[in-house]
Amino acid sequence: MGPLDRITQEPGIMGGKACLRGIRVTVGMVVSQIGAGRSVNDLLADYPCIEREDVMQALRYAAWRAEEREVLLAKA
Repeated sequence: MGPLDRITQEPGIMGGKACLRGIRVTVGMVVSQIGAGRSVNDLLADYPCIEREDVMQALRYAAWRAEEREVLLAKA
Protein backbone atom coordinates (compact mmCIF):
# COMPACT_ATOMS: atom_id res chain seq x y z
CA MET A 1 0.00 0.00 0.00
CA GLY A 2 1.35 3.42 -0.94
CA PRO A 3 1.61 6.49 1.25
CA LEU A 4 -1.43 8.53 2.28
CA ASP A 5 0.18 11.92 1.74
CA ARG A 6 -2.99 13.45 0.26
CA ILE A 7 -5.12 12.72 3.34
CA THR A 8 -4.99 15.44 5.99
CA GLN A 9 -6.70 16.04 9.29
CA GLU A 10 -6.84 19.48 10.92
CA PRO A 11 -9.16 20.55 13.76
CA GLY A 12 -10.14 23.77 11.94
CA ILE A 13 -11.10 22.10 8.65
CA MET A 14 -14.40 20.20 8.45
CA GLY A 15 -14.39 19.60 12.20
CA GLY A 16 -11.20 17.56 12.09
CA LYS A 17 -12.52 14.96 9.65
CA ALA A 18 -10.06 13.34 7.25
CA CYS A 19 -9.94 15.52 4.11
CA LEU A 20 -8.22 15.56 0.75
CA ARG A 21 -5.14 17.81 0.71
CA GLY A 22 -6.50 20.17 3.36
CA ILE A 23 -9.50 21.20 1.24
CA ARG A 24 -13.11 20.88 2.30
CA VAL A 25 -13.70 17.54 0.60
CA THR A 26 -13.87 14.74 3.15
CA VAL A 27 -12.84 11.13 2.77
CA GLY A 28 -16.30 10.17 4.02
CA MET A 29 -17.99 12.09 1.22
CA VAL A 30 -15.80 10.45 -1.42
CA VAL A 31 -16.36 6.95 -0.03
CA SER A 32 -20.12 7.46 0.34
CA GLN A 33 -20.39 8.73 -3.24
CA ILE A 34 -18.49 5.70 -4.58
CA GLY A 35 -20.64 3.43 -2.40
CA ALA A 36 -23.77 5.04 -3.85
CA GLY A 37 -22.68 4.01 -7.33
CA ARG A 38 -20.96 7.17 -8.55
CA SER A 39 -17.85 6.57 -10.63
CA VAL A 40 -14.45 8.12 -10.08
CA ASN A 41 -14.96 10.06 -13.30
CA ASP A 42 -18.28 11.41 -11.96
CA LEU A 43 -16.52 12.67 -8.83
CA LEU A 44 -13.72 14.25 -10.84
CA ALA A 45 -16.28 16.05 -13.00
CA ASP A 46 -18.32 17.26 -10.00
CA TYR A 47 -15.29 18.29 -7.93
CA PRO A 48 -12.67 19.80 -10.26
CA CYS A 49 -10.44 20.55 -7.25
CA ILE A 50 -9.72 16.84 -6.71
CA GLU A 51 -7.59 14.41 -8.70
CA ARG A 52 -7.83 10.69 -9.38
CA GLU A 53 -5.07 9.93 -6.84
CA ASP A 54 -7.06 11.83 -4.18
CA VAL A 55 -9.97 9.43 -4.69
CA MET A 56 -7.70 6.38 -4.68
CA GLN A 57 -6.05 7.48 -1.43
CA ALA A 58 -9.45 8.19 0.14
CA LEU A 59 -10.49 4.63 -0.63
CA ARG A 60 -7.21 3.21 0.72
CA TYR A 61 -7.55 5.31 3.88
CA ALA A 62 -11.12 4.07 4.38
CA ALA A 63 -9.96 0.48 3.94
CA TRP A 64 -7.25 0.99 6.56
CA ARG A 65 -9.77 2.53 8.95
CA ALA A 66 -12.08 -0.42 8.42
CA GLU A 67 -9.22 -2.67 9.48
CA GLU A 68 -8.79 -0.46 12.59
CA ARG A 69 -5.13 0.25 11.95
CA GLU A 70 -3.34 3.34 13.21
CA VAL A 71 -2.55 5.64 10.26
CA LEU A 72 -0.41 8.78 10.54
CA LEU A 73 -1.68 11.60 8.34
CA ALA A 74 0.13 14.53 6.75
CA LYS A 75 -0.39 18.05 8.07
CA ALA A 76 -2.29 20.41 5.76
